[in-house]
Amino acid sequence: MGLLSFLICVAVIALTAVLLYKKYNPQGVLLLSGLFMVALAAVIGLQAPDVAKTTGSGLFDVFRFAEEKFVSNFARAGLMIMVIGGYVAFMNKIQATNMLVYLAIKPLGFLKKCPYLAAALAIPIGQLLFITTPSAAGVGLLLVATLYPILINLGVSKMTALTVISAATLFDQGPGSANTAAASSLVDLSPVEYFLKFQMPNVIPTTLILMLVFFLYNRWCDKRDLAAGKQIYSTEKVDEANRPEVPGIFAILPLVPILILVVFSEYLGMFHVELSTTVAMLISFFIAMIFVAVHQRSVKKVFPLFTTFWQGMGNVFASVITLIVAAEIFSGGLISLGFIENLVSGTTSIGFGGIMISIVITAVVFFAAMLMGSGNAAFFSFGPLIPDIAARIGMPAVQMILPMQLAASMGRATSPIAGVIVAICGVAGASPLELAKRNMVPLIIGVICLTLIHFFI
Repeated sequence: MGLLSFLICVAVIALTAVLLYKKYNPQGVLLLSGLFMVALAAVIGLQAPDVAKTTGSGLFDVFRFAEEKFVSNFARAGLMIMVIGGYVAFMNKIQATNMLVYLAIKPLGFLKKCPYLAAALAIPIGQLLFITTPSAAGVGLLLVATLYPILINLGVSKMTALTVISAATLFDQGPGSANTAAASSLVDLSPVEYFLKFQMPNVIPTTLILMLVFFLYNRWCDKRDLAAGKQIYSTEKVDEANRPEVPGIFAILPLVPILILVVFSEYLGMFHVELSTTVAMLISFFIAMIFVAVHQRSVKKVFPLFTTFWQGMGNVFASVITLIVAAEIFSGGLISLGFIENLVSGTTSIGFGGIMISIVITAVVFFAAMLMGSGNAAFFSFGPLIPDIAARIGMPAVQMILPMQLAASMGRATSPIAGVIVAICGVAGASPLELAKRNMVPLIIGVICLTLIHFFI
């Protein structure tokens, strides 16, 4: 039964890939594929639909499974992503983003001579933000609102700018990360100790290597695309000769959510206040409303701007949230048919040594995250199995779990159905598939370098 279910998963994955390549609606393809696998797992007696409360009917539980995925995504990340999308739309409407770019371009003008250096430097900056705000999609959208237009106006191509923004979320690191918390608990370490003693010594050198790889590979890809006659640069640049018709203080507004999240972060310890990203965005929105009211000298003129915020939320729901939910249902279908367990059992039964088994599992987790579109789903599926495997082969569990935990978040950035990839492409008007393809080569190199650094250096 295990081999049969594994082959069925492979067939479904292949069919899904073909349909996505032929540009079928991705939400529909992933939703139907996922529900098919969930239903099939129930029919063959492998696993009933994983629902919190059954309807009393196995058939209806399949749709209850879909309902719960929608509800859980709204409760967890869906609302946050929608609010960020609304705020980004609002910043564009009131020209706050234009003013930020207008003021930032002058001191950063020297980077126009080497736009790929500017793009590479964005990676560690974004990673620092990701440590304080451990939501890949949330950080990606914040960077699209602030860093993306600056990079575009420095002469960076659209796809290069998006690759480095997605690269900011490559490593689920820091005590606030869900993957870090899960990994540290599995190896009986505190999240802080796991972060400082094990994650950082691997992440820092790997990041430096990836900065160089992204620098060289993006430059090569852009030259190739230009030679093919593609339009790689954005036409929505800020005219440096014409100042936006808003006060200069408006430039701070796109940065307010980031400032709030950093200032009230537990890492600074300045205030005993816990703010979620959604709350920070709502606070920032009302601060922006006050700025607009003072500038317009009219409260009445502020109210029509609410429509922009709601429309921004709605656009993100239609393009991003629905795809995230469909991708999670698809990954749930793979798990229901035992795809992950079969991969693990296959790799551990080959007879490799400890390091080789770890390398194979790390590679499997990387590609599983790419298929599922979720670093958390891939790691949470594999992670609990690692302590037992490590004990059987005589290897410290932390040595085996660290590279696979980091590889899970790296694999996410190569998935066209990952929340962060879909979110930033949706706002920037780019293709998630093209971004995932652009990230593939640098991140395969990154996983190889991470593995070598961890096991041999």
